Amino acid sequence: MSSYIRPRRPGATVFFTVGVATRGTDLLVRHIDVLRDVARRTLRDKPFRIEAWVVLPDHMHCVWTLPDGDVDYSNRMGMLKARFSRQVRRSGDRAEFLPAQKSGDPTPGSNPFGVVAGRVRGIAGAKVHAGQDRVGVAPDLRDETPIWQKRFWEHHIRDEADLRAHVRYCWINPVKHGLVEHPWEWPYSSWHRDGGEDLTW
Repeated sequence: MSSYIRPRRPGATVFFTVGVATRGTDLLVRHIDVLRDVARRTLRDKPFRIEAWVVLPDHMHCVWTLPDGDVDYSNRMGMLKARFSRQVRRSGDRAEFLPAQKSGDPTPGSNPFGVVAGRVRGIAGAKVHAGQDRVGVAPDLRDETPIWQKRFWEHHIRDEADLRAHVRYCWINPVKHGLVEHPWEWPYSSWHRDGGEDLTW
């Protein structure tokens, strides 16, 4: 197993890409109120400034600035992911862990992204959790389906032009994925430079 060492620069501004374990679900927008709640709690417990944040059905991008002298973005993200996972598991709704249907008509009563309730059948009909066959993703010790991909991707912002480019990337991402025609139509976005604690998505 590779041992990835993340950069540690005090007060850094960092761009993140964070995905759920099974792509093609609507997990994050289905539980947007949970995500808002855990983000606010994480901001309260370990403050940072939000430069931009966009939440898509199965992944999110955000740009955070840490307080002066603080390097601990990894634990902040870990805290947010763990809190979200606990609250979603308590909901008892397992449908959001499954991928969207590959073909055919949507199942009646399914959500708009085509997620089907139940479990996925593996080779020879054996039951496997969705996401179990993904590299680096496995159920935890309690045999629970993983909600997030184990790691996240981060990029330390170098300068003002780099910051503008990554904030713009957040704006345009729902358009890139065909969810809306214009960035301002997507309801799960937030970007600002002053304050940074008002979660508008």
